[in-house]
Amino acid sequence: MKLSINLFMTLDGVSQSPGSPEEDDRGGFDRGGWLMPLFDDGCAQVVNGWFSQTSALLLGRTTYDTFAAHWPHVTDPEDRVADRINRGQKYVVTSNPVGDVWQDSTTTLGDDFLERVRQLKHEPGDELQVHGSIRLARALHRAGLVDIFRFLIAPVIVGGGLSIFSDDDAASTLTLTSSSTTDSGVTAMELVPGEFQQAVATVEDGKDSVQQH
Repeated sequence: MKLSINLFMTLDGVSQSPGSPEEDDRGGFDRGGWLMPLFDDGCAQVVNGWFSQTSALLLGRTTYDTFAAHWPHVTDPEDRVADRINRGQKYVVTSNPVGDVWQDSTTTLGDDFLERVRQLKHEPGDELQVHGSIRLARALHRAGLVDIFRFLIAPVIVGGGLSIFSDDDAASTLTLTSSSTTDSGVTAMELVPGEFQQAVATVEDGKDSVQQH
């Protein structure tokens, strides 16, 4: 399976608490719910597309608990996202029991979760998908385990909050494989990670040009 990170994100790179002010207030974050005013049919179609490619979910404990409080109550048979979350295999990175909401479809991963993820990537299937779970996504990114990044980037600035990327990350260049923009101005991007690239602006034969390093 390939490992994909699927996140909602603001223009200033924050992925914390997109759904409601109460979703995730760690660090005193009080600007949650920033995506919902812009979440239109185009956003829903993008997210449906994400979940149509998953073989299993890999979640942090906070995201798992948020999902467990919401998705079991969504019983619409036409809701693809609810079906994949409620019925699909879920791996949760946690050191504590997760309860019995999805006990038949949930496996917990402990302190050695990075090695377990490496093993899961060798199993057959489409994608092992991370949704939300910002700190987990950051750890996977730093370990070089991510094959695909998908972002829904909202034209919103919140001025601080949890982000997958930080100042001490290794440099890399992401290659865009697809993109679209919804009617509300939310941009969907799919990217694959690669080696960091640099270039310099120069002048050749009187023409402005770019020279690769």
